[in-house]
Amino acid sequence: MKTLFSISGAAAALAAVPAWAQDGLEVIGRPVNGATGFQPAATEVARRLQWLDGMMLIIITLITLFVTGLLAWVVIRYNRKRNPEPATFTHHTTVEIAWTIIPVLILVFIGAFSLPTLFHQQEIPEADVTIKATGYQWFWGYEYVDEGIEFDSYMIGSAATTPLDSDEDFVNALTPGVEKALVDAGYSREDFLLATDNAVVIPVNKTVVVQVTGADVIHAWTVPAFGVKQDAVPGRLTELWFEAEKEGIYFGQCSELCGIAHAYMPITVKVVSQEAYDAWLVEAKEEFAGTTAPLTVASN
Repeated sequence: MKTLFSISGAAAALAAVPAWAQDGLEVIGRPVNGATGFQPAATEVARRLQWLDGMMLIIITLITLFVTGLLAWVVIRYNRKRNPEPATFTHHTTVEIAWTIIPVLILVFIGAFSLPTLFHQQEIPEADVTIKATGYQWFWGYEYVDEGIEFDSYMIGSAATTPLDSDEDFVNALTPGVEKALVDAGYSREDFLLATDNAVVIPVNKTVVVQVTGADVIHAWTVPAFGVKQDAVPGRLTELWFEAEKEGIYFGQCSELCGIAHAYMPITVKVVSQEAYDAWLVEAKEEFAGTTAPLTVASN
């Protein structure tokens, strides 16, 4: 693995960004300024989570309205002016039974939907593509376990991707040089803090298992549109899975405070067709594994 300030390695990584990977791909999983809802669900995992969140929001809203209305009624009906002589009873058996049984029934109802969703997340299926993601201070390292591919992924505009001979005085800022690097890599200025020099590329409609760990401190691998978030803990190897249903570019972030540059270790995932993925594998093996694609000799 290269170090954070390995300029020569970073320059090579920038030069190796495959421009074709952006061609025709829609940016789907990107945060929107001022928005408060979820990103579009691109997996069954995300869709279940978002439905569960909506269902629970309805339940919480009804409970809040009921309790607020009850408090208002008690304030109006039993204030000192309207009720100068307070009651002397100490308990009400029917009410006590009701406020015990009803919450239990509500929790059982929620559990009937949340537990299947949890099991769906945690029961890891057989993978079509297995990727090991390792969090570092402050970038992500990826290894395609079955393909012999390994590379690091830095934010475009971070210290690692800014040449020392740049005429700009600082990094981690949207300077003209960084904007040019984004455009050259096929992104736009709106993708600053989100786009990386080397993206994770996966085929559409295939089961992807990501093995997550950390090399130094705790990080977290998170892609909101996929509904996945997993802590990367040093010394532990955990797994998550998803099956992206639509081609496009999706962004995520490290979601565990990991140090001074925590905000500058984004995640870029490109979901492409199987044909584009196969073509990327050939190029990636040549670039990252140093192997040469086999030659096909036509027979007479």
